[in-house]
Amino acid sequence: MKFEYEEFSTIEELFLYLASVAPYMKQVLPASSYKGYVFSILPLTPVSGDILMMVYAKGNMDPGLVEFDISTRKYKTVSSVERADKNYFIILKPKIATIADSAIKEIETLGKK
Repeated sequence: MKFEYEEFSTIEELFLYLASVAPYMKQVLPASSYKGYVFSILPLTPVSGDILMMVYAKGNMDPGLVEFDISTRKYKTVSSVERADKNYFIILKPKIATIADSAIKEIETLGKK
């Protein structure tokens, strides 16, 4: 498995990116908070899954539903999907994530070079 990376300065920039690449009318997207990173891992080769891109920002978030407003670039925790003009992210906090572990190890190795 090969990883590509795209790092963002803030979680808001990460959400902006994910909202822009989401399939049309896809209003709720998953993101993970794990080991000091908020991220999503996207397949670049959908058929084989050999190349994955991790888009991430450094940080932590609590699990739950987050409403993101593209126009203000702000997010807040909410209890339900309420508005069609907003994007929503379900923040997951896995206990173990082996693919993420591999990607994070590679990121941190690249940072030491």
